[in-house]
Amino acid sequence: MTPVSNPTVLAPRVTEPKAFGRVAVLMGGTSAEREVSLDSGRNVLEALRARGIDAQPVDGIPALIEALGAGRFDRVFNILHGNKGGGEDGTLQGLLEALKVPYTGSGVLGSALAMDKIRTKQVWLSLGLSTPRYVRLAKGANVHDAARELGLPVIVKPSSEGSSVGVSRVFNDADLDAAVELAARYPGELLMEQLIVGGEYTVGILGDVALPTIRIVPAGEYYDYHAKYLAEDTQYLCPGLEDAAAERAMQALALAAFRAAGCTGWGRVDVMRDKAGNNYLLEVNTAPGMTSHSLVPKAARQVGIDFEDLCWRVLETSLEAARG
Repeated sequence: MTPVSNPTVLAPRVTEPKAFGRVAVLMGGTSAEREVSLDSGRNVLEALRARGIDAQPVDGIPALIEALGAGRFDRVFNILHGNKGGGEDGTLQGLLEALKVPYTGSGVLGSALAMDKIRTKQVWLSLGLSTPRYVRLAKGANVHDAARELGLPVIVKPSSEGSSVGVSRVFNDADLDAAVELAARYPGELLMEQLIVGGEYTVGILGDVALPTIRIVPAGEYYDYHAKYLAEDTQYLCPGLEDAAAERAMQALALAAFRAAGCTGWGRVDVMRDKAGNNYLLEVNTAPGMTSHSLVPKAARQVGIDFEDLCWRVLETSLEAARG
């Protein structure tokens, strides 16, 4: 497909690798998304080094604290995915802010809020941004009553995990308890959400620009962990919408959602589109994957940004003085 012309994202802010100093590529950690993070981190590390940047791998936050204490790094490229032991919930960002170490991606507020799907929804709804109806499942809540309130089918998932970890699609009342049991294996609250029947899309954000949409078409029924990271037969259509007005509308919604959650720098917003053409926001990912299957690199290529250039531009977000 011919790359889309979008000059607003085609000008890097710096041209010399020395402008970044010594860069820690933070990856791995102890979250449920460790393996994805390691894969992403290896790719980022290779890309930065290919552009002449002095980049070194660091596995997890304790190792990073030790390295920063020894003065080995000037900034951090955060590709640590997930919540518990991960780098997306605001904890890492708060640490780096306190140490005055520049880092990529969203700040404390955006990272913490986006990791909490329930509270992100509350912000979106307060601003009139569309998202599927939901119920917060408190400990001991009657999940069958909650499902009747929303109406089957529903999705049950942890409120603070990514990469489709702990997610179940429930079409029958008899399957609800097993879905809750699976989601409860992960920390944080549980979320039951109306299942939107339609197309699954994602919109990458780079700086203050929404990249072309991607429509995700898995070979199986759902875009689950296997389809995201392992399967070779998942289709990614970019731009995801043939109608130019519909494409712009979804990009605008995604960018508004990203800003509303206090996010900055770069990220990805996931969206469902029902058969009537209505868009529904699902979540924001503040440290998206950078694997061979990942979506932000696919969208960036459509505006002429290859993987090495994308990693450079993401690293540039660490040059920003103020954060949301």
